[in-house]
Amino acid sequence: MRAASSPPSLVTLVFATALSVLSLNMFLPSLARMGEDFQADYALVNLSVAGYLAVSAVLQLIMGPLSDRFGRRPILLICMAIFACASVGCVLAESIWVFLGFRLMQAAVVAGPVLSSASIRDMYSPNEAASKLGYVAMAMALAPMLGPMLGGAMDMLFGWRAGFVLYSAFGVGMLLLLWADMGETNTNRSATFAAQLREYPHLFRARRFWGYTLCAAFSIGGFFSFITGAPLVAAAWFDLSPAMLGLGIGIITGGFMVGNFITGRIAAKTRLTTMILIGRIVASTGPLCGFVLFLGGQGSVWVFFGAAVFVGFGNGLTNANAAAGLMSVRPQLAGSAAGLSGAMTVGLGAVLTSLTGVFVSPENGPYLVLGMMCASSFMGLLAVLYVRWVDQRHPLPDAI
Repeated sequence: MRAASSPPSLVTLVFATALSVLSLNMFLPSLARMGEDFQADYALVNLSVAGYLAVSAVLQLIMGPLSDRFGRRPILLICMAIFACASVGCVLAESIWVFLGFRLMQAAVVAGPVLSSASIRDMYSPNEAASKLGYVAMAMALAPMLGPMLGGAMDMLFGWRAGFVLYSAFGVGMLLLLWADMGETNTNRSATFAAQLREYPHLFRARRFWGYTLCAAFSIGGFFSFITGAPLVAAAWFDLSPAMLGLGIGIITGGFMVGNFITGRIAAKTRLTTMILIGRIVASTGPLCGFVLFLGGQGSVWVFFGAAVFVGFGNGLTNANAAAGLMSVRPQLAGSAAGLSGAMTVGLGAVLTSLTGVFVSPENGPYLVLGMMCASSFMGLLAVLYVRWVDQRHPLPDAI
């Protein structure tokens, strides 16, 4: 098979991004059964999510700058090879600690969304990149929608290890696809790391970068709280099976797909912060209404998961536009910007995941989860309002 020499197709970037999402959520319905198999409590097994996110945060700080220096293609190929090998290790693990070790190595797959986003920004202008990122996110949203359902069904039929067998096959297949189609897109690489480091202070001092980054991080943060607390709430309050829980977790991406479809259609001719602001208002309103209904004794499975759909729709209007904005502050450091932003996003996700795992209980489940989703979405709203304030004081001709 000949190595690729032309820029990748959007389909390849969709698959690279989707695999990263699958690696996070497909096995979530199996957490309880994994704890029984390894004779470990829920908090320890939950490290397969929280620890994975923490390692992902660190790796993104490394991957982004490396791709700015050496290119997107070689870094992505190496990371995908690590993911495939780690997935095999998870299948063969006989103790919780061996499993967790290989599970943390699986975090290398986070190069998929980080470097796919950077590649798109390499090829397009800010608003056009937002449109393309919206279409990529809309297409790959099938991964979080179908992943938990597939994982729950495979657990019931074959046991939880079947999901990691599938991860192994996906990793090998993705490695071959990247080799054949992922040509280099970074044509403005730094000559040395020293030259690249001299550009970093400009990125770190950019207030728009931090505003967009915090907006993206808090937007995703609410989703992390949801996927961590939903299994306990589903079991304790609604008595859902693993397959039905997978369906419930997956429906949040229905709203996400619609939001990204709208982004793909109009982002190229709409101000980025306008799209983000609407998304943050919607994402804050949904869980707030759900929280109030539960307080009033009107809570139900439809209210709980319905509130999450609002978060998904709001994130669909937010994420692609925020990503395009933060990578456009210093285009020559698009990979570093994507990596730093991604690290902050998963770092905050790890914190919220850990807090949710520690404090959620059968008694407070829906209140805690909806409350954390609402608070995180509102912080994202404050962040985009800050970017708009900066734009008013120091307007840019491209209105990013």
